[in-house]
Amino acid sequence: MIDKICELPEGYRPSDSEAFMNDLQREYFRRKLVAWKDDLLRGDEEVMKHLQDDTQPEADVVDQATTESGLALELRTKERAVKLMAKIDAALARIENKTYGYCAETGEPIGLKRLEARPVATLSIEAQERHERQEKLSRT
Repeated sequence: MIDKICELPEGYRPSDSEAFMNDLQREYFRRKLVAWKDDLLRGDEEVMKHLQDDTQPEADVVDQATTESGLALELRTKERAVKLMAKIDAALARIENKTYGYCAETGEPIGLKRLEARPVATLSIEAQERHERQEKLSRT
């Protein structure tokens, strides 16, 4: 994990009026990503505890099916969280090497609004839309 890049002023929010991906913006998004990952890890611990607690077989077939269905849902949620944590780690690595916030396809800035909404984004909106159109065409 990278160390703090700089101190953030209280209540700081990135703005289009400042240089894109300056130290303050990188630190802001680093903190946002670290907090998101911490939340996922706490949720992961809860899922693992629940899975360990639910080891007793149910006597009723309906209860057993309900329990198995719930466990399957929790496992899918855990799998999604693991994939998301990998994306968060990759975003943190991009922050460290100062490529965070730039489109992997075009090299252009992704944009603060998009990064606020999806901090792990690697493509600008335009590049993402192109990819989605290409996927749609390849499926037909």
